[in-house]
Amino acid sequence: MGATANGDPVIGFGRAGFVNGLGQGVPWGISSFLFGLAYGPLALKGGLSLAEALIMSAVVYAGTSQLVALQLWGWPLPVFALVFAAFAVNARHILMGVALRPWFGRLPLLKAYGSLFFLSDGNWSLAMREYHAGRRDGAFLLGVGVVMYGGWLAGSAVGYGAGTFIGDPKAWGLDFMLVGFAVPILSGIRRGRADLLPWAVAGTVAVATSLLLPGYAHVLLGALAGSIVGALARVGRP
Repeated sequence: MGATANGDPVIGFGRAGFVNGLGQGVPWGISSFLFGLAYGPLALKGGLSLAEALIMSAVVYAGTSQLVALQLWGWPLPVFALVFAAFAVNARHILMGVALRPWFGRLPLLKAYGSLFFLSDGNWSLAMREYHAGRRDGAFLLGVGVVMYGGWLAGSAVGYGAGTFIGDPKAWGLDFMLVGFAVPILSGIRRGRADLLPWAVAGTVAVATSLLLPGYAHVLLGALAGSIVGALARVGRP
């Protein structure tokens, strides 16, 4: 990819980036499939039909918040609790979107927001690695996201169909899937020792608040604490 007059890489959105994303997204698609296996039985247990479970996965497309929502599911629906829990779990997407702003803010709105629908931890981490390597084809994030989206839908369907056999996902260790996502993401985007302090602060705050506060506020508080420390650490650095 070429460069602008001031030396910055040109921002693009092309077939090559999309195909590259598809290829690199295969392992993440498999992980999404396995994550969907944990969601399917819980959707069945929560009284959702197969169609309702798949619509939820297709429209919401937020695995962790969907699992949280199913734990709160009941009649009458606790709407406020559902909204707050979903916001707390997914608030990290705000920070992820801010990180992508210098890149996707220069793309046409349809391409930028159409791609951001597929934004998740996996394709964000891979896309940021591409960005810092000077490769700025925005279709890369979309390519990885499409593979992960397909894996999530397929896993949701298979998990729902095998729900009676799977039973409690914890018995199969499927509740560990979120941790399994986080570890390769962190290892893939680590740029040096400077990253260790904000990660340590985020983890410490999240664990401490999870012991002190009910619900999922620790997710948001840990992310915010780590982000603030990371931002302060970069003050004065190029």
